Amino acid sequence: MESLLLISMGFPAMAGIILLVLAFSEHLRVIGSGKDFPGVEGEKTAEELPDREHEKAAQRMSGRSLSVYVGVTLILSVSFAMAAAWTGNYHIVLFQFLDNIPVYFHVDEAGKFFITIVAIVWLAVGMYSIPYMKHEGGEKRYYGFLLLCFSILTGFIFAGNLITMYFFYELITLVSMPFVMFHGTKEAVRAARKYLFYSLCGAYGGLFGIYFLYRYCGSLTFAAGGTLDMGAIHGHEGILLIAIFVMLVGFGVKAGMLPMHAWLPTAHPVAPSPASAALSAVIVKAGVIAIFRVVFYIVGADFLRGTWVQYVWMIFTLATVFMGSMLAFREQGFKKRLAYSTVSQISYILFGFSMLTPKAIEGALLHTAAHGVIKCGLFLTAGVFLYCLGYTKVDQLEGIGKKFPKVMWCYTICSLGLIGIPPTCGFVSKWYLALGSLQSDIAVFSWLGPVILLVSALLTAGYLLPITLKGFFPGNQEEKCSNPKESLKGKEISYGMLIPLMALSVLVILLGIFPKPFLSYINEIVISVLAH
Repeated sequence: MESLLLISMGFPAMAGIILLVLAFSEHLRVIGSGKDFPGVEGEKTAEELPDREHEKAAQRMSGRSLSVYVGVTLILSVSFAMAAAWTGNYHIVLFQFLDNIPVYFHVDEAGKFFITIVAIVWLAVGMYSIPYMKHEGGEKRYYGFLLLCFSILTGFIFAGNLITMYFFYELITLVSMPFVMFHGTKEAVRAARKYLFYSLCGAYGGLFGIYFLYRYCGSLTFAAGGTLDMGAIHGHEGILLIAIFVMLVGFGVKAGMLPMHAWLPTAHPVAPSPASAALSAVIVKAGVIAIFRVVFYIVGADFLRGTWVQYVWMIFTLATVFMGSMLAFREQGFKKRLAYSTVSQISYILFGFSMLTPKAIEGALLHTAAHGVIKCGLFLTAGVFLYCLGYTKVDQLEGIGKKFPKVMWCYTICSLGLIGIPPTCGFVSKWYLALGSLQSDIAVFSWLGPVILLVSALLTAGYLLPITLKGFFPGNQEEKCSNPKESLKGKEISYGMLIPLMALSVLVILLGIFPKPFLSYINEIVISVLAH
């Protein structure tokens, strides 16, 4: 059954490559055929008209076939990944990279947790994309990279050692960058270059740390509690702490941690809305997962506890939480506001890890799941407004609740979850984060952490809830509309877009009302990584 691991990674990769080959072939046909280029059209003969109608009918049939192909492939890919995660603790060596470093995959408890989050978000994004991408174009190219990215994420999460994880970490950047530059505009290309530059610089920071860990660890294979060789590091603690700090900052780039956060609010708004949801809800968490693996499965919490690395790490995370919320509060672009919000919310998770206390780590892991579901829902909401009305600014959304009441209710539920209002899952995760901080007894940080989290929650309410209030109660002010594409007005939302959005909203509430099974599983992970 170990082959199930390979199937979970290989099946979506092959399906995505097929679509990318087809997209490239079509592009070559367009280049090679002069009739496909736009130009001055003369009068069409009677014989040409049926041909054009036949071509349109063929395109519609092709679109339906593509939707079926993507839907079925996505469901099977998610099913294979979940089966590999939850039907056994599989492990497999793909090949030997170095003498004692294999490319190795292993399903552990943390991997099961993370792949479940990715699977839920990716399924929602994929189903939402089927109707949404029909008006964007480039569907084969988009779906090809969507499936390929899921394959790489699966390999990243199931990685059994640090080298394998790093290899897939780099691939995540390469296969997600096409989402950022999807539209091909100058702004999109600049954002993609920025994303690539920041991500590669951060990855090199991680690689720098790997060189030192290879020398001072008994093994680079992930083991709960860490694998540091305490005899080997004696007398070299200082240089090892520097290497670990560089790793934290490097992997923190993908997570949007200060001071290397600038790529995120640039890249997310220019991508198609479902791709923005995937980037914000999942891709940025590659940095979170990498840090979690390094700290708790290679280095060990005991080695970092009480060191300058822990204190500086906490300062960076709290500064990011506050600054991200402030920037989101001031931003008027809807998707860019949500991107700045991601900068803040991801550092909630990193702050919980940096406390190195059981409750704080539980809260961080729970917030990893809560943020994935909530932020995916918020970006999909932004996609509805863009798809149906062409609205991209916050001040355009006054009175929008009258046009799309169901969508606005989903937005409101997700907003309450991000703020941390009961009975949503965001309340539970932030409660554990604050409780873990108070129980840490780390001088100033034991009370400064909850204070900044509370201030950030108030700022979050300040940049999310006014959209709900003005959306449902615009007052006497006439509804604003600066949309130049008047033909988009009145466009109805597809059920294919509404159903994933409603499902995510329901999940936000259910995880808040019934968190105990989820917390029990998270508690087992925390106990295992802190037991040593």
